[in-house]
Amino acid sequence: MSEPLQESLPPAARPITRAVLEIDEYASGLGWDQPARLFALVDTAALLKTEPGLARQLGLEPGGTGNEFTPIEQDEVPKGTPLDKFLGTIAWPDAVAGCALVVERLILPPTAEAKLPEGVSEQELGAWVAKHPERQEVRMTVAVLRDGTRETALRLRRKDSAREVLTGPALVPGLAEALLTTFA
Repeated sequence: MSEPLQESLPPAARPITRAVLEIDEYASGLGWDQPARLFALVDTAALLKTEPGLARQLGLEPGGTGNEFTPIEQDEVPKGTPLDKFLGTIAWPDAVAGCALVVERLILPPTAEAKLPEGVSEQELGAWVAKHPERQEVRMTVAVLRDGTRETALRLRRKDSAREVLTGPALVPGLAEALLTTFA
């Protein structure tokens, strides 16, 4: 990301929440129907001290608070590789305080989930969900820190506005757990 987006974000109480909202805003600017994106979360003060050239390239200025995270986008997530297999290949250096993943998915309301067809392949199930009249497209930005702290931002395509983004630490627990395994 070439410039911090902190100025355009609503106030958030926790640094990880601010980082998740910054990544969500960045992903929003790219539009929908994007591939999954992986980010390292690094301590901004440490980055300014140890990598001043990279900090300048990212548009970071000295003098900010010492308890912020800077998201740094990683190489593209390989297409066709299941996320759980891909995440199993990641090992972060000690300088990385956390990580975040942005993925788009189709979701169904609980009433529709109760009617899921049984005994069908994953591909057939995906096709059924894609055709369901109550389906919704959602972009999930899930972040975790080494200490287990987590945060999620959810953005529905039909309510594609920063004011409509939902946040919370337990919105996508399975994906948060999968991200935490990258620090094991």
